Amino acid sequence: MPTPAEIERNFTDIHPPLSQHDGLVESARCYFCYDAPCVSACPTGIDIPGFIHQIRSGNGDGAARTILRANIMGGMCARVCPTEILCEEVCVRNKPGDSPVRIGLLQRHATDPVLARGEQFFRRAESTGKRAAVVGAGPAGLACAHQLALFGHAVTVFEKQKKPGGLNEFGIAAYKTVDDFARREVEYILAVGGIEVRAGVELGRDVTLEELRGEFDAVFLSPGLGGVNRAGVDGEGLDGVMDAVGFIAALRQAEDKSRIKVGKKIVVIGGGMTAIDIAVQTRKLGAEEVTLVYRRGAEDMRASRHEQDFARTNGVHFRYNARPARFIGEGAVRAVEFTAGGGETVTLAADMVFTAIGQALGGGIPEGLTTTDGRISVTADRATSIAGVWAGGDCVAGGDKLTVTAVEDGKVAARSIHRFLGGCNG
Repeated sequence: MPTPAEIERNFTDIHPPLSQHDGLVESARCYFCYDAPCVSACPTGIDIPGFIHQIRSGNGDGAARTILRANIMGGMCARVCPTEILCEEVCVRNKPGDSPVRIGLLQRHATDPVLARGEQFFRRAESTGKRAAVVGAGPAGLACAHQLALFGHAVTVFEKQKKPGGLNEFGIAAYKTVDDFARREVEYILAVGGIEVRAGVELGRDVTLEELRGEFDAVFLSPGLGGVNRAGVDGEGLDGVMDAVGFIAALRQAEDKSRIKVGKKIVVIGGGMTAIDIAVQTRKLGAEEVTLVYRRGAEDMRASRHEQDFARTNGVHFRYNARPARFIGEGAVRAVEFTAGGGETVTLAADMVFTAIGQALGGGIPEGLTTTDGRISVTADRATSIAGVWAGGDCVAGGDKLTVTAVEDGKVAARSIHRFLGGCNG
Protein backbone atom coordinates (compact mmCIF):
# COMPACT_ATOMS: atom_id res chain seq x y z
CA MET A 1 0.00 0.00 0.00
CA PRO A 2 1.23 3.55 -0.72
CA THR A 3 2.43 5.71 2.15
CA PRO A 4 0.45 8.81 3.19
CA ALA A 5 2.99 10.97 1.34
CA GLU A 6 2.57 8.88 -1.81
CA ILE A 7 -1.22 9.13 -1.62
CA GLU A 8 -0.95 12.89 -1.24
CA ARG A 9 1.16 13.01 -4.40
CA ASN A 10 -1.32 10.72 -6.18
CA PHE A 11 -4.07 13.28 -5.62
CA THR A 12 -2.23 16.36 -6.81
CA ASP A 13 -3.70 18.42 -9.64
CA ILE A 14 -3.76 16.32 -12.82
CA HIS A 15 -3.71 19.48 -14.98
CA PRO A 16 -1.36 21.98 -13.33
CA PRO A 17 -2.08 25.61 -14.28
CA LEU A 18 -0.24 27.31 -17.11
CA SER A 19 2.61 29.65 -16.23
CA GLN A 20 2.37 33.26 -17.36
CA HIS A 21 4.72 32.51 -20.26
CA ASP A 22 2.87 29.34 -21.29
CA GLY A 23 -0.44 31.19 -21.16
CA LEU A 24 0.82 33.79 -23.60
CA VAL A 25 2.30 31.14 -25.89
CA GLU A 26 -0.88 29.05 -25.89
CA SER A 27 -3.12 32.05 -26.46
CA ALA A 28 -1.05 32.97 -29.52
CA ARG A 29 -2.03 29.64 -31.11
CA CYS A 30 -5.67 30.76 -31.42
CA TYR A 31 -6.78 31.89 -34.89
CA PHE A 32 -9.49 34.12 -33.34
CA CYS A 33 -12.04 32.73 -35.77
CA TYR A 34 -15.00 34.75 -36.90
CA ASP A 35 -18.18 32.83 -35.99
CA ALA A 36 -15.93 30.51 -33.98
CA PRO A 37 -17.20 26.92 -33.67
CA CYS A 38 -15.84 26.68 -30.10
CA VAL A 39 -18.35 29.29 -28.92
CA SER A 40 -21.27 27.33 -30.36
CA ALA A 41 -19.93 24.18 -28.67
CA CYS A 42 -19.86 25.85 -25.24
CA PRO A 43 -23.20 25.34 -23.44
CA THR A 44 -22.80 28.70 -21.67
CA GLY A 45 -21.76 30.56 -24.84
CA ILE A 46 -18.48 31.98 -23.53
CA ASP A 47 -16.78 34.28 -26.06
CA ILE A 48 -13.76 32.01 -26.29
CA PRO A 49 -11.79 33.88 -28.99
CA GLY A 50 -12.56 37.09 -27.12
CA PHE A 51 -11.13 36.00 -23.78
CA ILE A 52 -8.14 34.31 -25.42
CA HIS A 53 -7.36 37.53 -27.27
CA GLN A 54 -7.53 39.38 -23.96
CA ILE A 55 -5.00 36.97 -22.47
CA ARG A 56 -2.79 37.46 -25.53
CA SER A 57 -3.01 41.22 -24.98
CA GLY A 58 -2.00 40.91 -21.34
CA ASN A 59 -5.49 41.68 -20.04
CA GLY A 60 -6.02 38.68 -17.76
CA ASP A 61 -8.68 40.39 -15.64
CA GLY A 62 -10.60 41.32 -18.76
CA ALA A 63 -10.47 37.70 -19.88
CA ALA A 64 -11.81 36.54 -16.50
CA ARG A 65 -14.61 39.10 -16.71
CA THR A 66 -15.59 37.83 -20.16
CA ILE A 67 -15.70 34.24 -18.88
CA LEU A 68 -17.50 34.85 -15.60
CA ARG A 69 -20.20 37.02 -17.15
CA ALA A 70 -21.18 34.05 -19.29
CA ASN A 71 -20.43 31.34 -16.72
CA ILE A 72 -20.04 32.29 -13.07
CA MET A 73 -18.53 28.85 -12.48
CA GLY A 74 -15.98 29.28 -15.25
CA GLY A 75 -13.21 28.38 -12.81
CA MET A 76 -14.65 24.96 -11.99
CA CYS A 77 -15.74 24.29 -15.56
CA ALA A 78 -12.16 24.95 -16.67
CA ARG A 79 -11.21 21.98 -14.49
CA VAL A 80 -14.04 19.51 -15.08
CA CYS A 81 -15.59 20.29 -18.48
CA PRO A 82 -15.05 17.53 -21.05
CA THR A 83 -13.44 20.07 -23.38
CA GLU A 84 -12.24 17.22 -25.58
CA ILE A 85 -15.85 16.66 -26.72
CA LEU A 86 -16.99 20.30 -26.54
CA CYS A 87 -14.99 23.42 -27.44
CA GLU A 88 -11.64 21.75 -28.12
CA GLU A 89 -13.16 19.03 -30.28
CA VAL A 90 -14.42 21.62 -32.79
CA CYS A 91 -11.31 23.84 -32.64
CA VAL A 92 -10.14 24.41 -36.23
CA ARG A 93 -6.63 23.36 -35.18
CA ASN A 94 -7.89 19.93 -34.10
CA LYS A 95 -6.61 18.00 -37.09
CA PRO A 96 -3.79 15.58 -37.95
CA GLY A 97 -0.39 17.14 -37.41
CA ASP A 98 -1.77 19.81 -35.12
CA SER A 99 -3.66 20.01 -31.82
CA PRO A 100 -6.55 22.10 -30.50
CA VAL A 101 -5.94 25.24 -28.50
CA ARG A 102 -5.98 24.26 -24.83
CA ILE A 103 -9.09 26.28 -24.09
CA GLY A 104 -9.80 24.73 -20.69
CA LEU A 105 -6.34 25.54 -19.36
CA LEU A 106 -6.53 29.08 -20.75
CA GLN A 107 -9.90 29.56 -19.06
CA ARG A 108 -8.39 28.48 -15.78
CA HIS A 109 -5.35 30.70 -16.43
CA ALA A 110 -7.67 33.70 -16.58
CA THR A 111 -10.08 32.93 -13.75
CA ASP A 112 -7.81 31.49 -11.04
CA PRO A 113 -6.03 34.75 -10.14
CA VAL A 114 -9.31 36.64 -9.86
CA LEU A 115 -10.94 34.06 -7.62
CA ALA A 116 -7.77 33.86 -5.51
CA ARG A 117 -7.99 37.63 -4.89
CA GLY A 118 -11.76 37.53 -4.47
CA GLU A 119 -12.09 40.46 -6.82
CA GLN A 120 -15.73 41.11 -7.67
CA PHE A 121 -16.69 42.07 -11.21
CA PHE A 122 -20.39 42.11 -10.34
CA ARG A 123 -22.66 44.58 -8.58
CA ARG A 124 -26.24 43.97 -7.54
CA ALA A 125 -29.03 46.07 -8.93
CA GLU A 126 -31.25 48.04 -6.56
CA SER A 127 -33.53 45.78 -4.52
CA THR A 128 -36.74 44.81 -6.28
CA GLY A 129 -38.46 43.68 -3.08
CA LYS A 130 -39.06 40.28 -4.67
CA ARG A 131 -37.97 37.03 -3.06
CA ALA A 132 -36.96 33.78 -4.75
CA ALA A 133 -36.32 30.32 -3.32
CA VAL A 134 -33.69 28.03 -4.81
CA VAL A 135 -33.69 24.35 -3.86
CA GLY A 136 -30.20 22.89 -4.12
CA ALA A 137 -26.83 24.64 -3.83
CA GLY A 138 -25.17 22.84 -6.72
CA PRO A 139 -24.05 24.40 -10.03
CA ALA A 140 -27.56 25.07 -11.35
CA GLY A 141 -28.87 26.46 -8.07
CA LEU A 142 -25.87 28.68 -7.37
CA ALA A 143 -25.80 30.01 -10.93
CA CYS A 144 -29.50 30.83 -10.71
CA ALA A 145 -29.13 32.42 -7.28
CA HIS A 146 -26.20 34.57 -8.41
CA GLN A 147 -28.03 35.88 -11.48
CA LEU A 148 -31.21 36.58 -9.51
CA ALA A 149 -29.18 38.44 -6.89
CA LEU A 150 -27.61 40.58 -9.65
CA PHE A 151 -31.11 41.49 -10.80
CA GLY A 152 -31.83 42.79 -7.28
CA HIS A 153 -33.97 39.94 -5.98
CA ALA A 154 -33.44 38.45 -2.52
CA VAL A 155 -32.58 34.76 -2.77
CA THR A 156 -32.78 31.98 -0.20
CA VAL A 157 -31.04 28.73 -1.11
CA PHE A 158 -32.15 25.52 0.60
CA GLU A 159 -29.47 22.81 0.64
CA LYS A 160 -29.88 19.35 2.18
CA GLN A 161 -26.13 18.87 2.72
CA LYS A 162 -24.26 20.58 5.55
CA LYS A 163 -22.56 22.92 3.08
CA PRO A 164 -23.17 24.21 -0.44
CA GLY A 165 -21.46 23.13 -3.63
CA GLY A 166 -23.44 20.12 -4.77
CA LEU A 167 -21.67 17.92 -7.30
CA ASN A 168 -18.64 20.21 -7.35
CA GLU A 169 -18.12 19.73 -3.62
CA PHE A 170 -19.18 16.11 -3.18
CA GLY A 171 -19.15 14.33 -6.52
CA ILE A 172 -16.03 15.16 -8.54
CA ALA A 173 -12.80 13.19 -8.38
CA ALA A 174 -10.44 14.71 -5.83
CA TYR A 175 -7.57 14.98 -8.31
CA LYS A 176 -9.64 17.22 -10.62
CA THR A 177 -10.26 20.01 -8.12
CA VAL A 178 -7.64 20.40 -5.43
CA ASP A 179 -6.92 23.03 -2.76
CA ASP A 180 -10.55 23.28 -1.67
CA PHE A 181 -11.38 25.12 -4.89
CA ALA A 182 -15.09 24.21 -4.81
CA ARG A 183 -15.54 25.97 -1.47
CA ARG A 184 -13.60 29.03 -2.60
CA GLU A 185 -15.71 29.33 -5.75
CA VAL A 186 -18.92 29.15 -3.72
CA GLU A 187 -17.62 31.89 -1.43
CA TYR A 188 -16.90 34.06 -4.47
CA ILE A 189 -20.44 33.54 -5.78
CA LEU A 190 -22.08 34.33 -2.45
CA ALA A 191 -19.92 37.42 -1.91
CA VAL A 192 -22.04 39.33 -4.42
CA GLY A 193 -24.63 39.63 -1.64
CA GLY A 194 -28.36 39.08 -1.46
CA ILE A 195 -28.08 35.28 -1.16
CA GLU A 196 -28.84 33.36 2.04
CA VAL A 197 -27.96 29.65 2.27
CA ARG A 198 -29.93 27.44 4.64
CA ALA A 199 -27.97 24.20 4.91
CA GLY A 200 -29.39 20.94 6.21
CA VAL A 201 -32.84 21.63 4.77
CA GLU A 202 -34.29 19.04 2.39
CA LEU A 203 -37.29 19.46 0.12
CA GLY A 204 -40.02 17.01 1.09
CA ARG A 205 -38.55 16.39 4.53
CA ASP A 206 -38.15 19.84 6.08
CA VAL A 207 -40.08 22.02 3.67
CA THR A 208 -42.63 21.40 0.91
CA LEU A 209 -42.92 22.96 -2.51
CA GLU A 210 -46.30 24.41 -1.56
CA GLU A 211 -44.76 26.09 1.47
CA LEU A 212 -42.06 27.62 -0.68
CA ARG A 213 -44.60 28.83 -3.24
CA GLY A 214 -46.56 30.44 -0.44
CA GLU A 215 -43.55 32.22 1.06
CA PHE A 216 -41.61 33.23 -2.07
CA ASP A 217 -42.46 34.95 -5.35
CA ALA A 218 -40.71 32.29 -7.44
CA VAL A 219 -39.06 28.90 -6.92
CA PHE A 220 -36.19 27.24 -8.74
CA LEU A 221 -35.71 23.50 -8.21
CA SER A 222 -32.22 22.03 -8.60
CA PRO A 223 -31.97 19.24 -6.02
CA GLY A 224 -29.72 17.10 -8.19
CA LEU A 225 -29.99 13.33 -8.13
CA GLY A 226 -29.93 12.11 -4.55
CA GLY A 227 -30.97 8.54 -5.26
CA VAL A 228 -28.70 5.76 -6.51
CA ASN A 229 -29.80 3.02 -8.89
CA ARG A 230 -29.34 -0.52 -7.63
CA ALA A 231 -28.03 -3.46 -9.62
CA GLY A 232 -31.03 -5.56 -8.63
CA VAL A 233 -29.19 -8.88 -8.41
CA ASP A 234 -28.55 -11.40 -5.64
CA GLY A 235 -25.95 -10.55 -3.04
CA GLU A 236 -26.25 -6.79 -3.35
CA GLY A 237 -26.43 -6.49 0.43
CA LEU A 238 -23.05 -8.14 1.05
CA ASP A 239 -20.38 -6.16 2.87
CA GLY A 240 -18.04 -4.57 0.38
CA VAL A 241 -20.72 -3.87 -2.23
CA MET A 242 -21.00 -0.10 -2.23
CA ASP A 243 -22.38 2.73 -4.33
CA ALA A 244 -19.64 4.79 -5.93
CA VAL A 245 -21.35 8.13 -5.30
CA GLY A 246 -21.21 7.80 -1.52
CA PHE A 247 -17.59 6.68 -1.53
CA ILE A 248 -16.51 9.57 -3.77
CA ALA A 249 -18.27 12.04 -1.46
CA ALA A 250 -16.53 10.58 1.60
CA LEU A 251 -13.18 10.72 -0.15
CA ARG A 252 -13.71 14.34 -1.19
CA GLN A 253 -14.49 15.34 2.39
CA ALA A 254 -11.67 13.35 4.00
CA GLU A 255 -8.94 15.46 5.59
CA ASP A 256 -6.50 12.55 5.38
CA LYS A 257 -7.03 10.36 2.30
CA SER A 258 -4.56 7.78 3.57
CA ARG A 259 -7.17 6.79 6.16
CA ILE A 260 -9.59 5.73 3.41
CA LYS A 261 -9.10 2.01 3.02
CA VAL A 262 -9.70 0.09 -0.19
CA GLY A 263 -9.53 -3.56 -1.13
CA LYS A 264 -6.83 -5.25 -3.17
CA LYS A 265 -9.12 -6.41 -5.99
CA ILE A 266 -11.88 -4.01 -6.99
CA VAL A 267 -14.65 -4.31 -9.55
CA VAL A 268 -16.47 -1.20 -10.76
CA ILE A 269 -19.79 -1.62 -12.56
CA GLY A 270 -20.80 1.23 -14.87
CA GLY A 271 -19.79 3.29 -17.90
CA GLY A 272 -20.05 6.95 -16.97
CA MET A 273 -17.81 9.52 -15.36
CA THR A 274 -18.62 8.29 -11.87
CA ALA A 275 -17.36 4.83 -12.81
CA ILE A 276 -14.14 6.27 -14.19
CA ASP A 277 -13.64 8.52 -11.16
CA ILE A 278 -14.08 5.74 -8.61
CA ALA A 279 -11.89 3.34 -10.58
CA VAL A 280 -9.00 5.79 -10.89
CA GLN A 281 -9.26 7.00 -7.31
CA THR A 282 -9.20 3.50 -5.83
CA ARG A 283 -6.05 2.84 -7.84
CA LYS A 284 -4.53 6.03 -6.46
CA LEU A 285 -5.49 4.88 -2.94
CA GLY A 286 -3.54 1.66 -3.40
CA ALA A 287 -5.84 -0.97 -4.90
CA GLU A 288 -3.73 -3.59 -6.68
CA GLU A 289 -6.24 -4.55 -9.37
CA VAL A 290 -9.20 -2.49 -10.56
CA THR A 291 -11.51 -3.72 -13.32
CA LEU A 292 -14.29 -1.58 -14.79
CA VAL A 293 -17.09 -3.65 -16.32
CA TYR A 294 -19.62 -2.11 -18.69
CA ARG A 295 -22.71 -3.74 -20.14
CA ARG A 296 -22.14 -2.43 -23.67
CA GLY A 297 -19.13 -1.60 -25.87
CA ALA A 298 -16.51 1.11 -25.32
CA GLU A 299 -18.15 3.39 -27.89
CA ASP A 300 -21.39 3.38 -25.88
CA MET A 301 -19.85 4.53 -22.60
CA ARG A 302 -20.97 7.94 -21.34
CA ALA A 303 -17.41 8.59 -20.22
CA SER A 304 -15.41 10.12 -23.06
CA ARG A 305 -12.63 8.28 -24.85
CA HIS A 306 -10.20 10.71 -23.23
CA GLU A 307 -11.38 9.71 -19.75
CA GLN A 308 -11.23 6.02 -20.63
CA ASP A 309 -7.65 6.44 -21.82
CA PHE A 310 -6.80 8.34 -18.65
CA ALA A 311 -8.12 5.44 -16.57
CA ARG A 312 -6.02 2.97 -18.54
CA THR A 313 -2.87 5.00 -17.96
CA ASN A 314 -3.66 4.74 -14.25
CA GLY A 315 -3.83 0.94 -14.40
CA VAL A 316 -7.58 0.39 -14.70
CA HIS A 317 -8.63 -2.69 -16.72
CA PHE A 318 -11.80 -2.67 -18.86
CA ARG A 319 -14.25 -5.43 -19.73
CA TYR A 320 -17.16 -4.75 -22.07
CA ASN A 321 -20.50 -6.36 -22.92
CA ALA A 322 -21.00 -7.98 -19.53
CA ARG A 323 -23.89 -7.55 -17.08
CA PRO A 324 -23.79 -8.36 -13.35
CA ALA A 325 -25.66 -11.58 -12.54
CA ARG A 326 -24.92 -11.94 -8.82
CA PHE A 327 -22.52 -10.96 -6.07
CA ILE A 328 -20.84 -13.95 -4.46
CA GLY A 329 -19.77 -14.28 -0.84
CA GLU A 330 -20.77 -15.17 2.70
CA GLY A 331 -21.20 -11.98 4.71
CA ALA A 332 -18.66 -10.13 2.56
CA VAL A 333 -18.29 -10.06 -1.21
CA ARG A 334 -15.50 -12.15 -2.72
CA ALA A 335 -16.48 -12.25 -6.41
CA VAL A 336 -18.92 -10.95 -9.01
CA GLU A 337 -20.50 -13.15 -11.64
CA PHE A 338 -21.30 -11.54 -15.00
CA THR A 339 -23.25 -12.69 -18.01
CA ALA A 340 -21.27 -11.89 -21.15
CA GLY A 341 -22.12 -12.16 -24.82
CA GLY A 342 -23.72 -15.39 -25.96
CA GLY A 343 -24.72 -16.28 -22.41
CA GLU A 344 -21.14 -16.92 -21.29
CA THR A 345 -20.55 -16.59 -17.55
CA VAL A 346 -17.53 -14.63 -16.32
CA THR A 347 -16.52 -14.47 -12.65
CA LEU A 348 -14.17 -11.80 -11.31
CA ALA A 349 -12.63 -12.00 -7.84
CA ALA A 350 -13.29 -8.90 -5.75
CA ASP A 351 -13.05 -7.84 -2.13
CA MET A 352 -14.73 -4.52 -2.91
CA VAL A 353 -17.34 -3.71 -5.56
CA PHE A 354 -18.61 -0.27 -6.58
CA THR A 355 -21.82 0.21 -8.50
CA ALA A 356 -22.00 3.31 -10.69
CA ILE A 357 -25.06 2.55 -12.78
CA GLY A 358 -26.85 5.87 -12.63
CA GLN A 359 -28.74 8.04 -10.20
CA ALA A 360 -32.35 9.04 -9.70
CA LEU A 361 -34.27 11.80 -7.99
CA GLY A 362 -34.16 11.16 -4.27
CA GLY A 363 -37.14 11.83 -2.05
CA GLY A 364 -39.65 11.73 -4.88
CA ILE A 365 -40.97 14.45 -7.17
CA PRO A 366 -43.38 17.05 -5.73
CA GLU A 367 -46.98 16.46 -6.70
CA GLY A 368 -48.19 18.39 -9.71
CA LEU A 369 -44.92 18.44 -11.63
CA THR A 370 -44.98 16.85 -15.07
CA THR A 371 -42.17 14.35 -15.58
CA THR A 372 -40.41 12.55 -18.41
CA ASP A 373 -38.49 9.32 -17.70
CA GLY A 374 -38.49 10.08 -13.98
CA ARG A 375 -37.13 13.62 -14.34
CA ILE A 376 -38.85 16.99 -14.19
CA SER A 377 -40.13 18.24 -17.56
CA VAL A 378 -39.26 21.86 -18.40
CA THR A 379 -39.67 24.33 -21.25
CA ALA A 380 -36.82 26.09 -23.05
CA ASP A 381 -36.96 28.72 -20.28
CA ARG A 382 -36.71 25.91 -17.67
CA ALA A 383 -40.27 26.53 -16.50
CA THR A 384 -42.11 23.52 -15.05
CA SER A 385 -45.78 22.60 -15.32
CA ILE A 386 -46.49 24.55 -12.11
CA ALA A 387 -46.81 28.31 -12.42
CA GLY A 388 -44.00 30.17 -10.67
CA VAL A 389 -41.73 27.11 -10.49
CA TRP A 390 -38.64 26.49 -12.61
CA ALA A 391 -36.10 23.67 -12.57
CA GLY A 392 -32.63 22.88 -13.86
CA GLY A 393 -29.56 20.70 -13.54
CA ASP A 394 -29.51 16.93 -13.27
CA CYS A 395 -33.10 16.75 -12.01
CA VAL A 396 -34.62 17.80 -15.35
CA ALA A 397 -35.40 15.58 -18.31
CA GLY A 398 -32.98 15.52 -21.21
CA GLY A 399 -29.93 16.81 -19.34
CA ASP A 400 -26.40 15.56 -19.96
CA LYS A 401 -25.20 15.70 -16.32
CA LEU A 402 -22.45 18.26 -16.93
CA THR A 403 -21.55 21.13 -14.63
CA VAL A 404 -21.49 23.55 -17.54
CA THR A 405 -25.01 22.70 -18.72
CA ALA A 406 -26.31 22.93 -15.15
CA VAL A 407 -24.86 26.44 -14.93
CA GLU A 408 -26.60 27.35 -18.17
CA ASP A 409 -29.89 25.97 -16.82
CA GLY A 410 -29.60 28.21 -13.78
CA LYS A 411 -28.73 31.25 -15.85
CA VAL A 412 -31.59 30.74 -18.33
CA ALA A 413 -34.08 30.10 -15.53
CA ALA A 414 -32.97 33.22 -13.64
CA ARG A 415 -33.63 35.39 -16.66
CA SER A 416 -37.06 33.83 -17.11
CA ILE A 417 -37.84 34.29 -13.41
CA HIS A 418 -36.74 37.92 -13.60
CA ARG A 419 -39.17 38.57 -16.45
CA PHE A 420 -41.90 36.78 -14.47
CA LEU A 421 -41.21 39.06 -11.51
CA GLY A 422 -41.61 42.16 -13.64
CA GLY A 423 -38.04 42.73 -14.83
CA CYS A 424 -37.43 44.01 -18.32
CA ASN A 425 -33.73 43.31 -18.75
CA GLY A 426 -33.69 39.55 -18.32
